[in-house]
Amino acid sequence: MEREFDPSKIEAKWQKKWEEAKIYEVDLKKAKDPYYALVMFPYPSGDKLHVGHWYNFAPADSFARFMRMKGKDVLEPMGFDAFGLPAENYAIKSGIHPDTSTRSNVQTMVKQLKRMGCMYDWSKVVNTSTPEYYRWTQWLFLQMYKHDIAYKKEASVNFCPKCQTVLANEQAQDGTCERCGTAIVQKSLAQWFWKITQYAQRLLDGHAHLDWPEKTKLMQENWIGRSEGINFREHVKDLNIEFEVYDSIPQTFLAQTFTVIAPEHPLVPQLVAGTSYEKPVMEFVERIRRKKLAEKFKIDEEAEGIFTGRFVENPFGTGDLPIWVCSYVLADYGTGIVNCSAHDERDFAFAKKYGIPLKVALLPKDPVLAEKVKKLEVFYREPDGVIQTPEVALGMTWEQSRKRIIDYIEQKGYGTTKVHYRLRDWLISRQRYWGAPIPIVYDPEGKPHPIPEKHLPWLLPEDVEFKPTGKSPLTYSKEFIRRTEKLFGKGWTPEFDTMDTFVCSSYYYLMYLAAEGFGMQAPHFSETADGRSERNHLVDPHVEHTWMPVSMYIGGPEHACMHLIYARFVMMALKDFGFVSHEEPFKKLVHQGLITHKGAKMSKSKGNVVSPDAFIERHGSDVFRMYLMFMGPFTDGGDWSDTGIKGIGRFVKRIHALFSEKLNKKVDQSSVIAALHRTVKKVTKDIEDLHFNTAIAALMEFLNLLEAEGGVSKETAKTFALLLGPLAPHLAEELWEMLGQKGFVIEQHWPSFDEALTRASTLMIAVQVNGKLRGEIAVDAGAGKETVIAQAKEHPNVKKFLEGQKIKKEIYVTGKLVSLVV
Repeated sequence: MEREFDPSKIEAKWQKKWEEAKIYEVDLKKAKDPYYALVMFPYPSGDKLHVGHWYNFAPADSFARFMRMKGKDVLEPMGFDAFGLPAENYAIKSGIHPDTSTRSNVQTMVKQLKRMGCMYDWSKVVNTSTPEYYRWTQWLFLQMYKHDIAYKKEASVNFCPKCQTVLANEQAQDGTCERCGTAIVQKSLAQWFWKITQYAQRLLDGHAHLDWPEKTKLMQENWIGRSEGINFREHVKDLNIEFEVYDSIPQTFLAQTFTVIAPEHPLVPQLVAGTSYEKPVMEFVERIRRKKLAEKFKIDEEAEGIFTGRFVENPFGTGDLPIWVCSYVLADYGTGIVNCSAHDERDFAFAKKYGIPLKVALLPKDPVLAEKVKKLEVFYREPDGVIQTPEVALGMTWEQSRKRIIDYIEQKGYGTTKVHYRLRDWLISRQRYWGAPIPIVYDPEGKPHPIPEKHLPWLLPEDVEFKPTGKSPLTYSKEFIRRTEKLFGKGWTPEFDTMDTFVCSSYYYLMYLAAEGFGMQAPHFSETADGRSERNHLVDPHVEHTWMPVSMYIGGPEHACMHLIYARFVMMALKDFGFVSHEEPFKKLVHQGLITHKGAKMSKSKGNVVSPDAFIERHGSDVFRMYLMFMGPFTDGGDWSDTGIKGIGRFVKRIHALFSEKLNKKVDQSSVIAALHRTVKKVTKDIEDLHFNTAIAALMEFLNLLEAEGGVSKETAKTFALLLGPLAPHLAEELWEMLGQKGFVIEQHWPSFDEALTRASTLMIAVQVNGKLRGEIAVDAGAGKETVIAQAKEHPNVKKFLEGQKIKKEIYVTGKLVSLVV
């Protein structure tokens, strides 16, 4: 009997059944074969879920469903990264409190996510802006403070004039604010930092054990920036001042003829104090400082300097080195002091500009170019250049000489080997309202004290104006100050800054393992004999040991040098503190590709944003999900087509019609059985490899065969429904019910295949279009060229790339490959 196909009704029906049966809730303590599937949680903005959310979440859910059907105990949670600037900026414009707008947005997104049909365990949802959650963000700060990882110092920091807040280096990588694009300026403020630099080498070493994209690991390696060089201990002539200079390229140390120091370096005033150079040097320092604040200084384009009148005393027996204050030297890189030679391009240009003598220690093999280098007409430093001095490395190339020269420097006592990192400590202070308050109070003398855990959560005050002033909005809260004095005494003041929202997301993967209900469970405290409050574990040790690290983590590559580094650091720190048993949070990492529209990245300004809602209303969420997966390999993405989704819509209707109208009791032909086993094998391997597009193409091909056979047996239909389960979950459940089966598809075992049957008189032929693999077809082992090529052209995915194209060449490599050139 034919059953009406109405995707909206079918999907609502099964979503209700799943929820009533609590089919996706996981008992974390009873898991025997755990699999933790996680996507990077979204920010609850005012906009609806966009295509990017769908492309991240839906295919990831299909993989999680597949793993559950393969017998794993799968945890797939969802939450909201709810603190941050967008809600606060919205409050500034609208007057609506961030908590109000955030809660409303979360409720809207939960409805949209449920309509997606993902198997999220909603009993374990987290929201980082609730007091029940951020008390643990504050607890994390207290642990960092207790273990001497958190500290406060006056520092020159990145400041966004528009957002009126400090940014970590990772949030201002190209000199602009990652949130609004405004050019950042430098400000000197007392800020809280976490010592991520203590973990630099562990962060690098850990890459060897991670199943992550090599490009992402390389990005982290470059950001951490490990370099091995020499630390020279040097003395200022005629002054009782010594300092260290780090040199990452010590091969040319005997060519160094001057020293530069950062304008902000604390030694600068000491170098010129009481001399005729003091006034002009300090005026220069102030001018550069103002230039940086006014955003008029471009460090990569401008090089200004002034002589201090001081010299480094004959460090290498080649004479004294004049000390210059130089605008492009960074106070927080290395030691903020650098020895300079003709073999650094920027130093070469600076010396030429100010008439500082240079000498050469490296020459090219080309005699004509070598003459120009000797005359200092051109800058030169190449790996195959030949060392001229010291004598122990004479004639060796730049690369060959490195170890020999480092050994020589150490033997002579000039310096010692030193490993240096580009990574800087994590600046976590923010001068904004919508974040977790830093749990520190100050006594009347200004000394900081951690807030006892029994007072957590240290609540955000509500009597606050949101207008950014450059000072934290909490400064203006009378309730916040009264609360502090009531608890700690008159004259005590709270810390007014809030924490970087990346702190909230640095440990959220653990909070899913502790979550019970929408707001998170409250932490448990017990009173000790002397009345102190002791904290129980952040997460049950057995649960953490069982479920961590995350089995599969899916999200965008833009987080490589922020969230993904911070989360690894926090997990390592928590292991050191004894709270977790694992070193790394994410075992396997996958970056989804980008969905474009008409070849361009989607944006409101371009007017090419695709809203999923209209398509879901028309076609249903299963069709929308499958079309996104059919567009191309998951890690590559693809280009959206309004007409392309219609093909998937027809595919779904054909499946439903087959089950409704052509279910029969006949025994399958051997060709159908063989094709079924090949399809099971193909779909299994493709989903394992996240090649959802070719898995769907294999099901399309098998559907063509079943339609050609005029019907489908019940046993084959059951297998087909199971194969469809991860890819179109609502439809699969409907088909399973139509077949009279009990239970849910998600509770069934994934189909197996007989390897011998997959090889039965057939060959699998790869099909390329313009050199790119677009599908595979199964052909009879004896099929001729014309038959094979004709079948290749009918493959659903291949057909898509042939539409409207003229075929110029057809090639068949017998038994292996069809190549079509259009």
